[in-house]
Amino acid sequence: MTPRERTTAAFQATTPLFSVLADTYRQQLLLELGAHPEGRNVTDLTTKMTLSRPAVSHHLQLLKQAGLVTVKRQGTQNFYVLTLDESITQIRALLDLLETNCLKGDH
Repeated sequence: MTPRERTTAAFQATTPLFSVLADTYRQQLLLELGAHPEGRNVTDLTTKMTLSRPAVSHHLQLLKQAGLVTVKRQGTQNFYVLTLDESITQIRALLDLLETNCLKGDH
């Protein structure tokens, strides 16, 4: 695989992540979850947002699908927890490829 093909593949791998991160409501949810490492449930998050409970649930589902949050079940409640490790790894890989291949003119 050429450097350009590797970089293109990294862009394609991170596109869903960047799409999810582009929404300001999801950004607010991530910030709220980041402030509470123990996690937050939908009710708690809804009180911090100008969205309905179903809308908050929808945004959380998209964040979960993108690998940005995980769900911890405690009794009858689901707590959403920020999990950035995989996302950070993907973004760093893309940036490393861009730095290596584009800044050296090897694109």
